[in-house]
Amino acid sequence: MIERGHALAALSEHEFDVVVVGGGITGAGVALDAAARGYSVALLERADYASGTSSRSSKLVHGGLRYLQHFDLGLVREALLERSLMVALAPHLVRPLPLVVPAFDGGRPDRLVGVGLNLYDVMSVDRDRLRSRRGRRGRSQRGRGNGAAASADARALGRSAAPEDGESWSPERHRVISGEEVLELLPALAPRDPTSGYLFYDCQTDDVRLVLTVLGEAERFGAVCANRVAVTGLLERDGRSEGVQALDVESGARLDVRAANVVNATGVWADELRPQELHDEAELPRIRPSRGTHITIRNEDLPLVGGAIVPAGAGRSIFALPWLGHTLVGTTDNDYEGPLDHIRPSDEDIDYLLEAVNKFFGTALGTAQLTGAFAGVRPLISTGDPKKSVDISRKAELYETSSGMITITGGKLTTWRRMAKMTVDRLVERDARDAPCRTHEIPLGQAIAADELPRVEGVPDASYEALASRYGHAAHDVLALAAERGELAQPIVAGLPDLLAEVALAARREQARSIGDALLRRTRLGLLAARELTGRELNASSHSADGGAEGGPVERVGAVLGRELGWSAERLATELDRFASEAAAEGMLDAGGAVESVPAAGSPLPRARS
Repeated sequence: MIERGHALAALSEHEFDVVVVGGGITGAGVALDAAARGYSVALLERADYASGTSSRSSKLVHGGLRYLQHFDLGLVREALLERSLMVALAPHLVRPLPLVVPAFDGGRPDRLVGVGLNLYDVMSVDRDRLRSRRGRRGRSQRGRGNGAAASADARALGRSAAPEDGESWSPERHRVISGEEVLELLPALAPRDPTSGYLFYDCQTDDVRLVLTVLGEAERFGAVCANRVAVTGLLERDGRSEGVQALDVESGARLDVRAANVVNATGVWADELRPQELHDEAELPRIRPSRGTHITIRNEDLPLVGGAIVPAGAGRSIFALPWLGHTLVGTTDNDYEGPLDHIRPSDEDIDYLLEAVNKFFGTALGTAQLTGAFAGVRPLISTGDPKKSVDISRKAELYETSSGMITITGGKLTTWRRMAKMTVDRLVERDARDAPCRTHEIPLGQAIAADELPRVEGVPDASYEALASRYGHAAHDVLALAAERGELAQPIVAGLPDLLAEVALAARREQARSIGDALLRRTRLGLLAARELTGRELNASSHSADGGAEGGPVERVGAVLGRELGWSAERLATELDRFASEAAAEGMLDAGGAVESVPAAGSPLPRARS
């Protein structure tokens, strides 16, 4: 991405066809779709990219089995087709994941679940391709009796399974596997001795990295993106919008961004921009934020190769998933009322997740075993049916109001491309353009195998696979920085693959402006190594502003950012304090601190020179 200062200059100097408000996955998708169709596009994000809902998902790209219970067949079908397409467009970012529904005590897998999985299989592929795959499977002589071979194949599919010849990926049909195969995919179930289970496939991603990659592609098509720019209102002429009024939250400077069309893609914040217009004219239902809490655990404490569907009481279920070398557990789904900028995982939600996991796996995990916890809110649209257990729909909704502003909200991570297409289709129809959608054929980054990357002195072996899956071919840029400055080849947290070179790249190429940007979003250490980041090391006294690498992980990250962004010693101390406050506000483990005193994300700094 271009340097933020250059982006701000372009926003002030040029007029655009479209200005997109919101830098999560939906806004990023709209920017890419519009730019690829020939529109000039500006995108504004008031905090950091993906700092809201888009960084706090269950990390799944999936159809959503639970929506079958409510007969949301259209939603599931749409999501399954998008899942297949995402693996084709971004095979390094969106990877197949085997999931298991086990059975115990000599029982057979629940037949009702099998019926649902049959439907899931059928809806995931076109009929012609389903018939051809059945023929191939019949010729392949893939048996069910060899448990080791079958589960090894499942692991191999979960790791790669890149589509060939430009085809969208689609999984093998679900099947029943033996207890031995279940244990190979879910070693943590050993105390319960499962007898069999259903094996099926969905996909997994790093949600923030997906957002950043989509933004990078949008910029390649000419979009101008800037974070820490808050939209405060619309520019209007004769009642029609012609851009937005904005505030650079770092400098306090105000700017007007002129554009023929305004798209509001701010998710749970959608009704904060012209709320009267949205509710009175478009009859937008009040968005019902739903809090979803997740916890992470060391893989050694809850070892998983594939994912598990875990019963959680009252007819609900949660996921336990392998993710970035850890185990991710979630999510809860509770109505939320409160501030939206920083969402803390509640103690009740964490206890609920631990209780479900311990009962299912036969473990005795407690909060001492957690490596992280995070929560976010989803923009759910009310169905008006109070009898539903969750009175919402994940379906996307599009609204156009008298000012001409288009608002897109609802939906989910998996269907971001469809939501973007829906939005830009409306713009194209309104402008009477001939501009078909192209995002179904635009690769998202460029995949690369870890063994194709050059070896750099000091970089741990485990880092190469992580770099390849996070950056694809752009991992070369990270390694070039590590080769250029030896200290950047070191891990941020000992024993984990994330490198200090990634922090430098984030500042240079991804508009990372704070320690939180680097630790919560450009890397995911805030979710996976919270104890290492929230201890006594949040203290500037041991650090110099010249880029030295003394102190703990947070100081080392601050030093790298300070060198890249030209921070003074006073500014570095301010940024370290700010991260401590952000960690407390986000409820990172053992962060402590008073939430009331936390500055808003991206709020103007004291008058320290940068």
